[in-house]
Amino acid sequence: MKKLIQKNRKEITSKHKSLSIQFSLDGFSFCIKDISSKEPLLLSEYTFNKTLENPHLLEEKIKNIFETDKELQVEFDRITAIHQNQLVTQIPEDFFDENNLKSYLDYNIKTFSTDYITYDNLESLNAKNVYIPYVNVNNFLFQNFGEFEYKHHSTILLEHLVKNHPKDSKDSMYVNVSQKSIDIIIFKQGHFTLFNSFQYNSKEDFLYYILFVAEQLELNSESFLLHFLGNINQDFSTFALVKEYVKNVNFIEPEHDFLEESEHFFPHSNYILLS
Repeated sequence: MKKLIQKNRKEITSKHKSLSIQFSLDGFSFCIKDISSKEPLLLSEYTFNKTLENPHLLEEKIKNIFETDKELQVEFDRITAIHQNQLVTQIPEDFFDENNLKSYLDYNIKTFSTDYITYDNLESLNAKNVYIPYVNVNNFLFQNFGEFEYKHHSTILLEHLVKNHPKDSKDSMYVNVSQKSIDIIIFKQGHFTLFNSFQYNSKEDFLYYILFVAEQLELNSESFLLHFLGNINQDFSTFALVKEYVKNVNFIEPEHDFLEESEHFFPHSNYILLS
């Protein structure tokens, strides 16, 4: 595993800390914040050498990290676990029935009778986010910390983007970039229209999904706004390729300056953990 770390350069004495952890089959990250000031104290990211084959291997990785990383071996007043996967779909409140969670996911992914399916509230969208969490990781965290909150990564991403997106803006696409996947969020005429995630193995894959979604939603590549966030900057080959086909490309402005002078992270990276 490759580890990156960023600590706050300010002198902050914190008596009450919160821990947010985000994990997928590609990696594990965590952020420690001071609860009273909401200031990030530390951000750490572990990137796995290859995508793990199943959640059981992920649990083993996470156990090893908790056993060896001293930053995680302190008392926390609040813990949030963020599950990052593609096992998710959004359902408007008017069509939502808590007794039919499996049927919503069956349209998009293969589910099994043993899957535990839950949902988060998407209050700003008047909808529910239905998904399959990594139950074994939740069990490990409960055994070690007791009560904690957990959410799907898209819940946090969508809530913050909807809250901060200008209501009267042009058609926009937000692309949240991870090591092997991208989340694409579309706003048309200021209104949330679509969320989807895609796995990519090359810069051509990366470009294809962006252009495919734009075509399906009838976004004009000369006029729509493309905002990148996550693990990407202007030196990436993926960015350069997209710039050849989409005119208006930029990076999202974070609500903090924690990573402004970081050696390892871009200012707009780890948007979900730092939100």
